[in-house]
Amino acid sequence: MQVPAFLLRRLYVKGSLRNEDGGFAFDLKNSLGSGYAEQVLPLTIDGEEVPPERAAFSVDGDHVRFADVSGERPFTLAMHKVVTIGVDGKQLDAGKHKIGIGFIVTGMGKMQFDVTDAIGDDGSTRDDSPHNT
Repeated sequence: MQVPAFLLRRLYVKGSLRNEDGGFAFDLKNSLGSGYAEQVLPLTIDGEEVPPERAAFSVDGDHVRFADVSGERPFTLAMHKVVTIGVDGKQLDAGKHKIGIGFIVTGMGKMQFDVTDAIGDDGSTRDDSPHNT
């Protein structure tokens, strides 16, 4: 069963893109249905792949690098939980950025989507920017 990208974009928390100490982060919140990804596809930012060892997800205090996701240690997409995706070693310039993310979900296959969000001049998220293009 393939889930359309326009539905997957609902996972992205609008306005959550932000610079953090030593990198950047954004949030996902699942309102579509619980699932488990046995593999996280390379994250892209403005068309550039992020090495999986530099990207991680955090939920309920558990921090897992994309490179460590497997069938034995899945990326959990629990309902109504906020998952923070963080990237080490890269801060983003002010303005719009296109984020691409994808997963291999058990029983559903490959799911991919992209969104556009923006960071303000002070490094914070810009609330007036268009989202989810």
